[in-house]
Amino acid sequence: MILQPFDPWKSRLCTCPTKMSLNPYTGCPHGCLYCYASSYIPCFAECRPKVDLLKRLAREAAKVEPGTLVAMSNSSDPYPPLEKELRLSRGCLRILKARGLCVQVVTKSHLVAQDAELLADMSACVAITVTTLQDSICRRLEPGAPLPAKRLAAMAKLAERGVSVSARIDPIIPGINDEEIEEIVVAVSRAGAGHITSSAYKARSGNMNKIISAFPQEGAALESLFAGGGKVAGSCYLPAGTRRDLMLRVKESAQREGVTFSSCREGWAAVPGINCDGSHLLISMNRLKHKNNTEGQQAR
Repeated sequence: MILQPFDPWKSRLCTCPTKMSLNPYTGCPHGCLYCYASSYIPCFAECRPKVDLLKRLAREAAKVEPGTLVAMSNSSDPYPPLEKELRLSRGCLRILKARGLCVQVVTKSHLVAQDAELLADMSACVAITVTTLQDSICRRLEPGAPLPAKRLAAMAKLAERGVSVSARIDPIIPGINDEEIEEIVVAVSRAGAGHITSSAYKARSGNMNKIISAFPQEGAALESLFAGGGKVAGSCYLPAGTRRDLMLRVKESAQREGVTFSSCREGWAAVPGINCDGSHLLISMNRLKHKNNTEGQQAR
């Protein structure tokens, strides 16, 4: 199946709204050290398109109720370098638009901005991950991903076109990017993000070793911190107090910037009217578009 129910390991801490999941590609070239999907998808660093993707999606989308939310993507970035040539994610957007489905794009890539006009003309929102503003940290932590400035520029372009944009400051890793929290919140908010989703780093099999190797001094302290935490749905969690303090900093910074905030799988109760994944922005934008269309028709 190309379209599947979103189910993050059946985590009791997940507060995401009901939605479908779509991954146009298998594998991802970004090489993020903290990536959870690399622990269970074979040859994850090798990005390859799904076989007969668009034909299969068209068949499956025809059976999905219009208005259903589809997240693209949850394991492999939908805008890898291959997308410049293949335009598979763009093809998926066209199919989903024709069926009247709502879409949330989740990416680290500036390439999403090449589809700004299409996204603005459909029921869609975009979440872009920004974990650091420092190129030096980005190159060690996310060696194959676009640099932060490109992601911020993509946010700005999408927002200018009227696309609802949120930012994922995720994960926050003590000793590596936590000192930048307030700066990142300001940067993404001023680039056009209307919502921020954040999460403390949750270690899974293999990725902790990669972080310790790339950041030996910080990694050793991080390993000690995790010793005081616990385990949920296959992920090792930092101590509750550490996670709470990190999320409060993000929340307070978001409030100062006038944007909504939510945490991801941290155990915080959902706030009415705010979806943890930022998809509530889509509802607000749809209402605004409907209002503008109605007013335009009345004016004529």
